[in-house]
Amino acid sequence: MRRLLPSENSEFGKKFRYAQIFIVSCFLILAGRLVQLQVVYGKEYRALSNHNFLQKRRIDAPRGVIYDREGTVLAKNVVSFNVYITPIFFKERSFQFLVRLLDLPQSDIDFIKHRIMMSEGRRRTYSLLAIRDIPKEWAMILESNKTYLRGLEIVPQEKRFYPQGALASHLLGFVGEVSREDLEQYREMSYLPLDWRGKSGVEWKYEKELRGRRGFVWRVLDARGRRVRDVKAHRWMPHPWRKDPVPGENIHLTIDAQVQRAVERALSVYNSGAAVVMEVNTGKILAYTSKPSFDPNELSGKLSSTRAHEIYANPHKPMLDKVSQGTYFPGSTYKVIPAIAAVEEQLVQNDEYHLCKGWYEYGRNSSFRCTHSHGLMNIHSAVVSSCNVFFFMLSERVGMDRMARYARLFGFGTPTGLGLNHEKGGFIPTKQWYAQKFMQGFRIGHTLNSAIGQGNVKVTVLQSAMVYGAIATRGKLMQPQIIDRITDYQGNVVQGFTPIVKRDLGFKPETYDFIISSLSGVVNEPTGTAYKGRIHGLMVAGKTGTAQVRKINRDALNKEEAKWSHLDHAWFAGFAPVEKPEIVVVVLIEHVGVFASKAAVPVTMNIIRKYFEFSRNQKR
Repeated sequence: MRRLLPSENSEFGKKFRYAQIFIVSCFLILAGRLVQLQVVYGKEYRALSNHNFLQKRRIDAPRGVIYDREGTVLAKNVVSFNVYITPIFFKERSFQFLVRLLDLPQSDIDFIKHRIMMSEGRRRTYSLLAIRDIPKEWAMILESNKTYLRGLEIVPQEKRFYPQGALASHLLGFVGEVSREDLEQYREMSYLPLDWRGKSGVEWKYEKELRGRRGFVWRVLDARGRRVRDVKAHRWMPHPWRKDPVPGENIHLTIDAQVQRAVERALSVYNSGAAVVMEVNTGKILAYTSKPSFDPNELSGKLSSTRAHEIYANPHKPMLDKVSQGTYFPGSTYKVIPAIAAVEEQLVQNDEYHLCKGWYEYGRNSSFRCTHSHGLMNIHSAVVSSCNVFFFMLSERVGMDRMARYARLFGFGTPTGLGLNHEKGGFIPTKQWYAQKFMQGFRIGHTLNSAIGQGNVKVTVLQSAMVYGAIATRGKLMQPQIIDRITDYQGNVVQGFTPIVKRDLGFKPETYDFIISSLSGVVNEPTGTAYKGRIHGLMVAGKTGTAQVRKINRDALNKEEAKWSHLDHAWFAGFAPVEKPEIVVVVLIEHVGVFASKAAVPVTMNIIRKYFEFSRNQKR
């Protein structure tokens, strides 16, 4: 029987042809989409389907421990409880219940609502850190209500803890959450939001060593977000399914916690100051104190805005490291520079005397004052009695630029290289600097002021320790050292640190003989400015310094207009014992308003006395 087909030119034939084209097009689109899903995007979609039941969680590495030289723990880790949330399972009803259940700060509520629950894409399947370091009581409450908190999990993790409290806080530093700037600046560290990193001190400088390397673990979840622990679940996991974290390396400091504590107690009677104790032959720092200090436990936790304002608005500046970051007029402790320059280059003789009438006249209208009338002075007695007039005269012979050259030879004007807390280099002026800085240019008065550690001379406490250490060792300028060794988590030494001599000053033996004898006289001769504070049975050498901060009417010191910040600084820099130096000690007391002999000297002698008591006890 003959089959009848519609005519191609008939109306029905045209519709039939269009229908064929439409059906074929639909099949082609479906086939193309199938190829796209299975071939082009197949790998990605298979990964997404796996994430419906597979979840990767990071395991943070324990941070390295920080010890003192005797093994006392200064920074370690303790267990805390963190809240993790998987957004895909954590619905609005769970969020509202969590808010009612706990007294959360608004910042945590906003973070969970906007950064966790509104996550997009694959991130919704991740277990995200939502709240850090909750109280143990909160952890128990959440665990008992987990039925109503799908997607929420309590994970015990380690947090930083400083068992000695504020001891050596500026040296140790503290840790804090990474900022946006940290994420950009330290991309090589692979930080994630809410990670912790060192913010200052040793915690900051040795972040790479202390941090360690994080690990991970894959987990199988059911449709309700609960972990499946069935043995068969392991067949779904990728290989490797777990990578253990590598703990951070341990830092062993050169400081002695016992000496550090003695220094902080000695300074406790004053509001603000700094002190360094260092081994003269090695450059190893035994104590590093900046006052007022702070509690790194407080700064490493959840610091309220009110408390943060109290700390950062404190006029005594507890966050400033006054050992290596603060720069100060050194006062008369700086007189060793022009004295050494003059003796080394034979610009003055020991039998040369000059009369101190209490002031030094320069020109017709200029006079520079001394503390009092000293009478006839030679260079030895001028150091011992700290006679400004003699040094005004001496500075004219030495000259500004020669004095600056010797200062820089000792390390003034440049950072010591310790590298903590953005260490400052201070400032040593020259004739050229004055010519460029001031309209009237350089004047001889600038030289006179520089010779007594005033004018525009600025130094750090740590620099002063290195200078007096170099005098004690008769010319060896050491590199300051705060790390004794670094070990891994098994106790194996990864890196050791040996003493480094930055340079040998190379002065004549007579120069060292002169300056050590003069500094010894400051403490041990009756006319010395530190004589009343001497330690019987122990020869100490050093130099006092009272540095004027601002010109004020001394008769008004007890009046309201004489503010704390206008008062003089008190210094003492010295070493002991004179015959065979072991330690150098530098003490600065800020704005104390009295001579160094009444403030800095007693504190320094107390520190030296305690150090040798500890030393004798250890030898028994």
